[in-house]
Amino acid sequence: VQLQASGGGLVQAGGSLRLSCAASRRAISTYNMGWFRQAPGKEREFVAAITWSGGRTYYADSVKGRFTISRDNAKNTVYLQMNSLKPEDTAVYSCAVNKYYDGTYTDTRAYDYWGQGTLVTVSS
Repeated sequence: VQLQASGGGLVQAGGSLRLSCAASRRAISTYNMGWFRQAPGKEREFVAAITWSGGRTYYADSVKGRFTISRDNAKNTVYLQMNSLKPEDTAVYSCAVNKYYDGTYTDTRAYDYWGQGTLVTVSS
């Protein structure tokens, strides 16, 4: 599976962005998917995850109520709608595939394939 994230950019605090993660070479309809982010000088952190059917979603406390993860399996794409953005949301955002759920979606080690990230910069 190849993953390509897009949709990042520069936005003012309080603004919104919608990230997309397009998969190629293989369908992702049977895989759980996650979004992670990495700010400069910090470790990669979990943002959100969605089960293969889209029936369940999970969020980091820091983004709950502001971000929404969704997927369109027909388009082989996962989305991250980000509202009420804050300067602390500034990071490179990456999507990843979780082939088999083993008890966690928040650990980077649970993910099997990663895409290149897209930079989100939120100005104050």
